[in-house]
Amino acid sequence: MGKKRSREVDGQGDIPMEDPAIHKKSDDEDDSSDEDMDIINVDFELFNYDPQIDFHGVKTLLRQLFDADAQLLDLSALSDLIVEQNTIGSTCKVDDKANDAYAFLTVLNVTEHAPKKPAVAKLAEYLAERARGDEGLAAAGVPELLTQPKEKQVVGLVLAERLLNMPAEVIPPMWSCLIDEIEAAVEDGEPYQFTHYLVVSRAYHEVESTLDQAERKQKKAREEAELQYFHPEDEEVRRHAVSSGAYSFAREGEVVADSRRAFQELGVKPCGLMMLIEAGKFQRAVKAIAEYVGTGGMTISTST
Repeated sequence: MGKKRSREVDGQGDIPMEDPAIHKKSDDEDDSSDEDMDIINVDFELFNYDPQIDFHGVKTLLRQLFDADAQLLDLSALSDLIVEQNTIGSTCKVDDKANDAYAFLTVLNVTEHAPKKPAVAKLAEYLAERARGDEGLAAAGVPELLTQPKEKQVVGLVLAERLLNMPAEVIPPMWSCLIDEIEAAVEDGEPYQFTHYLVVSRAYHEVESTLDQAERKQKKAREEAELQYFHPEDEEVRRHAVSSGAYSFAREGEVVADSRRAFQELGVKPCGLMMLIEAGKFQRAVKAIAEYVGTGGMTISTST
């Protein structure tokens, strides 16, 4: 696979990016207040995948993405594939390339890889099975696209995840870079000419909190509550999708990790989310993400 285009911003190197959630106290505020804090400049930088560095960080984020069902998939093999196709997608890091990724984004050619790579075939079948349980996804033919695509149908599986406390403003540059990288790969004759993109993400429903027993007795469970997003950009992605749907994790009743238990105590029930976008609308969706999320005055530097 050829080397992708350099991702420098206006020819500059690392550029500080200020997190708007962190503010500097004013002179007339009480210095003794525990809530006072100073501005902290954080340098977020996008990098190509490095197989010698990024395997464990990507695997950890994949485990978070697939939640209770992570054990059903071969995350090691998937992580290897992601970091090996290092000209497609990005990691977002702080301080140094040698650190683990705080966020990652990539696209896998399911149609190309599933017949040859068991890990991708297992992932495609898993997602197809989850899609069969959603009326909209099933009607849109998502299960067939993943496992039995028609001639000339090529599905790009978009995988993205980040640490929960990462600002959403780091995401638009990652998506914009992905568009450029796909275009460059197609120009080089590489297999990234997709007809559809299937974006896999996570969302949640608000349910009864297990912390307030008195309140629990007064309220009914809200299992069918409105879908909420861990990733705010997913709301915009859904607007451009031909079909989308949430799905329950197959093993959600069997696996109770500390993080999941904490969600349950706070009244949050995670679920999977799939969004199918036709290739002709993908670039518009990426532009809409940038407009919807914005940058909050942040600037991100990119490196190869």
